[in-house]
Amino acid sequence: MDLAILARINHQISLGFSDLRKLFKRDSTLAISDYLDEDLVLFMQADNRDDALARLVKLLKEKKRLQNADQFYEAILDREKIVPTAIGLGVAVPHAKLHSYKDFFIAIGIQVQQGLEWNALDGVAVQLIFMIGGPDNRQTEYLRILSHLTMAIKNKERRKKLLKCHCAKEVIEMFNGC
Repeated sequence: MDLAILARINHQISLGFSDLRKLFKRDSTLAISDYLDEDLVLFMQADNRDDALARLVKLLKEKKRLQNADQFYEAILDREKIVPTAIGLGVAVPHAKLHSYKDFFIAIGIQVQQGLEWNALDGVAVQLIFMIGGPDNRQTEYLRILSHLTMAIKNKERRKKLLKCHCAKEVIEMFNGC
């Protein structure tokens, strides 16, 4: 089953952005683990999508990764209004890019009990949330992060293992080499 984001990237490539093909090769120097931090992993029991998003934004604020938590949260919600960021397979990738940010980051939310309704294309409830934030002027890097993350979470065994993790260190280790 294709993931929605990967399909969008492939669509962009098919429209003539052939230079993007070079960016998404597996041998690229980009590593998802470079954008991860044990402090940005949250095991949660959210009530719904917006609660999960708010909890991750709160974590980012507490860890001083956001310059303006309210602005970031609103940007995340605005993005969800355009197209839900649930990409299938129990995964959502909410994201926001703002001009005031210098670097990208990924916060990971793991819904420890039942999944959350997120209007996923495949109808599967979301249990794994990868919230991406960063600057709005580095689209190429953003697409590379998204592509690498998508490839990593397409792995069924990795998704199963992530749901069985009990600490942030285990979660981060699941992305070593990705």
